Amino acid sequence: MGTAASTPSRKKSLPCVAAKHGGDVLLFDCGEGTQRQLMISPFSFMKIRAIFLTHLHGDHIMGVPGLLQTMGLSGRKDPVFVHGPKGTASSIGMLMDSCEGEIQYPIVVEEAEPGFVFKGKGYSVTAVGSDHGTASLAYAMEEESLPGKINRRKAESLGLEPKDLALIKDGITVKGVTPETVTGPVRRGAKVVISGDTRPCESVREAASGADMLIHEATFMAESAELAEAHMHSTALQAAGIAKASEVGMLVLVHISNRYEDLSLPEEEARSVFPNTVAARDMDMYQVSATGIRSV
Repeated sequence: MGTAASTPSRKKSLPCVAAKHGGDVLLFDCGEGTQRQLMISPFSFMKIRAIFLTHLHGDHIMGVPGLLQTMGLSGRKDPVFVHGPKGTASSIGMLMDSCEGEIQYPIVVEEAEPGFVFKGKGYSVTAVGSDHGTASLAYAMEEESLPGKINRRKAESLGLEPKDLALIKDGITVKGVTPETVTGPVRRGAKVVISGDTRPCESVREAASGADMLIHEATFMAESAELAEAHMHSTALQAAGIAKASEVGMLVLVHISNRYEDLSLPEEEARSVFPNTVAARDMDMYQVSATGIRSV
């Protein structure tokens, strides 16, 4: 939704990644202008289940009050969950208190520690410690594994009827045939990791291990590595190093400084270490599965 670093530009909105699974939409950060980005996207802001804040710098949270108020004005009744690091409850409370108008649906604010954070239908979100000089988190969103597919031809050859297959799916042995006999291997779910603002750190590298997609900040290029270190950000080259070490499927660079108007520059720098890298543009969208990623 937004790929800018610190300040927006004519082409880039402030940080936000939106993920859709089933009927749920999740937001990771919610910079100013996020609700407008949602309105021109194929995602409905009324389907948002939860917002996950990586840290409390203004460019990552100032879109929250307007979005919550708009959902209220649109008649929302379902609760919205807001998760973030220590200090999130007071920050969101102050932001909402500064705006007049009542919201008629529950807003559940929870301060997260590294570990399990949220469970949806068929997926979960885990928080990971990051390194940004303030209370900060990365997040890993992971689908549940799916049972293996039933080999119907083999099942029929062993005397099973269509009505028996539902029991096989539930793990029940039918007519002496065990589920393992006619079922393929378990299919793992997709995994996406969002770094938030951070210096390269081992906790994010470990969380991203084997992920299908790593969305990692790359505020600077290698030429400004000292500046990145001073402000506790990453370079495109460092993000690529994390992706390579973690053996992820794809690296998406975000939070790129406006000084790099030509995004091919940080993109090429990262590709020198990790070839399957893309420097994200606002409104880029990908379909992610354990079997592959495609642009949509």
